[in-house]
Amino acid sequence: MFGKPFVRTLISRSAGNRTDRRRFLKAAGAAGLGVVGATYLGVQATSTASATGEAAAEGGPSDAAVLNFALNLEYLEAEFYSFAVHGRGLPDDITGGVGTQGGVAGGKKVMFHDKALHQFAKEIASDEIAHVEFLRGALGEAAVSRPAIDLKDSFTAAARAAGLISEYQQFDPFANEKNFLLAAFLFEDVGVTAYKGAAPLITNKTFLDAAAGILAAEAYHAATIRTSLFDRDLGDAAAKISNARDALDGPGDDDQGILLGNQANIVPADNNGICFGRGADRVLNVVYLNPGPVKEGGFFPKGVNGDIVASGGA
Repeated sequence: MFGKPFVRTLISRSAGNRTDRRRFLKAAGAAGLGVVGATYLGVQATSTASATGEAAAEGGPSDAAVLNFALNLEYLEAEFYSFAVHGRGLPDDITGGVGTQGGVAGGKKVMFHDKALHQFAKEIASDEIAHVEFLRGALGEAAVSRPAIDLKDSFTAAARAAGLISEYQQFDPFANEKNFLLAAFLFEDVGVTAYKGAAPLITNKTFLDAAAGILAAEAYHAATIRTSLFDRDLGDAAAKISNARDALDGPGDDDQGILLGNQANIVPADNNGICFGRGADRVLNVVYLNPGPVKEGGFFPKGVNGDIVASGGA
């Protein structure tokens, strides 16, 4: 499934359609910000309309399309952590919206024994749920619904392809703390690189500021997971996951494990201390568990909702 890196082609990012833009502008206006609040976002409807209009005029994705893409990923992370910590998924009142609403396969409460790790997991779960609520509030009626999510077979497929288990074994990410950390590692680094890659596409400075804030939170989460893996001498397993992500997301060797030589590598940065970003197509290659140009698979068996839905490929 993972194979050697493939030469990828960039997806053609389409701007949000007219209906999408109208919904987004209404949601971003002072009267439509809902739980987010116009004062909290500090944005006037006129400035939002101008910035979103600029994105559409330039032929790139609308801010709504970019934020909805991020919302799909937040649904995935929030469901994973919610099940791990609480033994249940997201409530129905924050999973509906535009597009086909899907269910969640798999998921259960992790029996944590390490007190610190349990506290870390609870805090991350709270943040991820808050990210879902924030993005839904900012998008208003334009928010996409939660797509179908697979937290069961997808992890087994990823673990087999990465060489963590044999082709006859199953991988349960909720079975123990070790499996939980390895599963979280698969998600967290992808989330950080996704927000880094999406930042240049957001034209409205207020929403860019919000996205930067979420990126910072995701980076803290990723560092916590990477540190926890390092403390448990799971560098070899983390390297296999890192190599698998690299094999999925196109040419190059940007992804990094938690070790460089025999030294800790908590921050996967380049020589300038800067972390890399993934384009939406590269992110979808990873979460679809497919290096080719597809629109569904892996953790999203029926694809994601919104306008940005296709992975890259050779």
